[in-house]
Amino acid sequence: MLQEFFHFLATNPFILLFLTVGLAVWLGRQSVAGYGLGMVASAIIVGSGLSVWASVYGEKLALDNFTKSLFYYLFMYGVGLRVGPSFVNSLGGDGIKFTALAIVSCLCGLTIVVLGVRFLELPPGTAGGILAGSQTMSAAIGSAEQAVTSGAITLPAGTSAGDVSAMIALSYGITYLWGTVGIILITKYLPTWWGIDARAAARAYEKEHGVASGDAPALSGWTMGSLRAYRLENPGWVGRTMADMLRENPEYRFVNIVRDGTALGAREDLPLALGDIIALGGTLTGLTDKMGLIGPEVADRTALDLPLDRAEILVTNRDTLKKTREEWRALPGANEVQVLAIERSGVPIPLGTNTTLQRLDVVTIVGLKSAVEKIGEAFGRVIRPSTGTDLLTLSLGMILGFLIGAIEFPAFGSNIGLGNAGGLLVSGVIVSSLTSRLRFFGNTPAAARNILEDLGLVVFVAIVGINAGNSLLAQLTGMLALKIFVLGFIACSLPPILVWVLGLYVFKFNPAVLMGGVAGARSHSGPCREAAVEIGSNVPWIGFPVAYAVSGVLLTVFGYFAMVLAN
Repeated sequence: MLQEFFHFLATNPFILLFLTVGLAVWLGRQSVAGYGLGMVASAIIVGSGLSVWASVYGEKLALDNFTKSLFYYLFMYGVGLRVGPSFVNSLGGDGIKFTALAIVSCLCGLTIVVLGVRFLELPPGTAGGILAGSQTMSAAIGSAEQAVTSGAITLPAGTSAGDVSAMIALSYGITYLWGTVGIILITKYLPTWWGIDARAAARAYEKEHGVASGDAPALSGWTMGSLRAYRLENPGWVGRTMADMLRENPEYRFVNIVRDGTALGAREDLPLALGDIIALGGTLTGLTDKMGLIGPEVADRTALDLPLDRAEILVTNRDTLKKTREEWRALPGANEVQVLAIERSGVPIPLGTNTTLQRLDVVTIVGLKSAVEKIGEAFGRVIRPSTGTDLLTLSLGMILGFLIGAIEFPAFGSNIGLGNAGGLLVSGVIVSSLTSRLRFFGNTPAAARNILEDLGLVVFVAIVGINAGNSLLAQLTGMLALKIFVLGFIACSLPPILVWVLGLYVFKFNPAVLMGGVAGARSHSGPCREAAVEIGSNVPWIGFPVAYAVSGVLLTVFGYFAMVLAN
């Protein structure tokens, strides 16, 4: 029965592929004590497991390498699109410091892996797999395989490319578990090991910068701005205009007037009459400080039934970059909108009184359409999301990536270049940086980009696992597995400690912020999330985005160099 089943899979590669992907997604959603493998690591396990199981019945499961490469290339381009804008931000202010943390962490991990593989005389392929697993950067598997397919490394006699690919997958699987759990535990408890109260440090940062605590409710009844309606009963304003009232009360914004049940709009030159319903916008404090100025507040739907606009604003205006959140409120239309969120490098950051904007941040606001447009002009430009994807730009970006990947230069006794994967990563960065500024071409909605990344990576890794399973049993020994695990343990554990020391004593980061920087330097959101829960604060997320983007790119490319340098 099982032999027929595996024969069916061997002769129906598409069913085999999506069965593996489906099982990987299901397994990746399972967790024990809050920890799980995730769908990418599960894809290696499921793919290899099915392939090994099938080999017992004499069936060889294998999938086309063209398909594997195609999905990996789409993934790499998607990563470039996601992290591109963050590299501009990393060049100034604290961005340079967080970039330094990421570089130190990645170089330290690479050095440990390369020296360890050489010292322990591990087989070809282990360097790429250990780097990918210990640093929890699954994309490095692809760049490691690129080193093999491009001929950048010389294979020993009797060793095939398939054997190396299998060893990459094996090393990744052995080291990934501690790579994931280890960095979470280390990030959570580094302050305790140093005798630092990270919770107190977070509270001090929150108080100084006005950042909301992690204990604050996700939804709150408090809003800074408000829209209210009042019936004119104060005879002192009869016959005068709203322009007069606004000159004497500049904290208000006039949005509508209703007379005899008819909405007349924001006509500032219209003489006021008793019984008019006047709709005003402004800060909640401003609207309550002068109760009775016009008359009693009323719930008049005609006056308040105004269309609100929700929009994302891309920050491109350099004049706004040095403004704090308090200074934003002085901008035209600021009292008529509410800031809901700020996203930096694809990661939401906490809002605080002293939160400053960086170029290419995305600010989500809601308010009157006219006010949204005013704020959009002041900050940069309003983004009107489109569900369509610019496939022409996608095609040109892919072509550019392949051309960049074809560039080579002599090093280490051979010609070395970024390869197709690295070229596509660079191309994605270039395209996303351009489109984030110009916005008139290259639209790739977040959902489309996520498909490129998620589906591209899990399919690629699933195929790697399936193809590697045929030779895993022949290569795996207990001593080899132990050596790989120990080296992966060291490569996972030392870099974050070094980054912590550097950030604490050299860059003088707040310990709570530095916890996020350590997680970002390892390009893993899990530790940052756990750190935020551990200290009950959102502050760690402030140190996360830039280091996360930089390390994601470096670790992906370093899979290639780990293979070359360890050869």
